[in-house]
Amino acid sequence: METTAAILLRKRKFSDTSLIVSWCTESLGCIETVAKGALRPKSAFAGKLDLFFEAEIQIARSRKSSLHTLTELTLRNVFAPIRNTYLRTQTASYFTELIELCTERDHCEPELFDLLRRALTYLDSGDPDSRALAHFESELARITGVHSSQRSKQTPAVALGALFGKLPRGRSDLLKSLRSNMTAGNAV
Repeated sequence: METTAAILLRKRKFSDTSLIVSWCTESLGCIETVAKGALRPKSAFAGKLDLFFEAEIQIARSRKSSLHTLTELTLRNVFAPIRNTYLRTQTASYFTELIELCTERDHCEPELFDLLRRALTYLDSGDPDSRALAHFESELARITGVHSSQRSKQTPAVALGALFGKLPRGRSDLLKSLRSNMTAGNAV
């Protein structure tokens, strides 16, 4: 059994009663777990598995695959205000999708976990702007080693896209939403 802090990135149905849950963890990297029985009404996981939730998780590592078993979960922070506006949710979704895209499974990188936690904490307290997006992409590019402001003339986003073959599809919609929000904020 291993225990670590984790942020829920994605969940999908595995069977009639179980879920596959993707996590960004502090000490294990990005991992996938099966939450057996999570969809049962009286499950120990009921109400504890939602996007962006931060938790202390305990897993049993699989010896045969990269799909581990989630055995325990204690919520730390649900980042509830992120769900108050579409823009915050859209930005958090982009951040989690970008983390998944840029991270190898089971490769420990505590700085990535810290970056995501700081980003969600920021979104928890207010609406994002284009500087927040640029900062997140810049930090992610620095941590993954694909961009340095001293060595590269590319933007961090372009460097990430070049290395990983693409950026999440939602980026262009997010940029439009951020511009729209900025324009609406200036009109007030």
